[in-house]
Amino acid sequence: MANTPDSGAHLVVDGLARRFGRRWALARVSLEMRPGEAVLVTGPNGSGKTTLLRCLATALRPHVGTIRFNEQDLWANRFRLRSRIGFLAHASRLYNDLSARENLKVWARLGGIHNDIDEVLGWVDLPTDRHEAVRTYSAGMRRRLSMAIALLERPALMLVDEPFATVDPDGRELMGKVLTQMREAGTTMVMASHMPKAAGKFCTTAIHLDAGQIVWRGKPEDTPAMSGGV
Repeated sequence: MANTPDSGAHLVVDGLARRFGRRWALARVSLEMRPGEAVLVTGPNGSGKTTLLRCLATALRPHVGTIRFNEQDLWANRFRLRSRIGFLAHASRLYNDLSARENLKVWARLGGIHNDIDEVLGWVDLPTDRHEAVRTYSAGMRRRLSMAIALLERPALMLVDEPFATVDPDGRELMGKVLTQMREAGTTMVMASHMPKAAGKFCTTAIHLDAGQIVWRGKPEDTPAMSGGV
């Protein structure tokens, strides 16, 4: 990975709140992260995990509070800062009729990215000379290709929604290796997962959300999601 410790993101989330209609999906969430740190976000369905990631990705505008990315207001500078954010969303962003390499070429062209596509495919252990459409890929291979798209820009901030969804044990090991290398290279990471035991190995701290609020903070291995309680 090309990042260095000073190329990560100093992220400060202050009183973040976001509603959908009358329902507050996030309510006064605050956290701070420095380059090379990774936070695990746990919580039941509807607790606000994905909404938090989407706000950090600038896909949603906060209704209250601020997000500062290296001392800059993230929303106000979103068009410039988006190029420094990678987002492995739960939903696929793949073009099913294109090959893996063609998918990366499209995303690179859209983002004005000139990084080595073959190198990025190698990070997720996908062949560079395979020409089949990705619709023929297994769920695990599609997930790894989605990770490759998120890695294209070698992000300073990496957002990951359910990193180990649909991947087998070998795939989990590979994804874990990539996440570890990114954090060691200085990338800041926020990882939402219903699999805290697996995901927590790659995080430095954890928060637990319930009804859009942080109800617990601590070490990943102590998260209430491990025992099913708060």
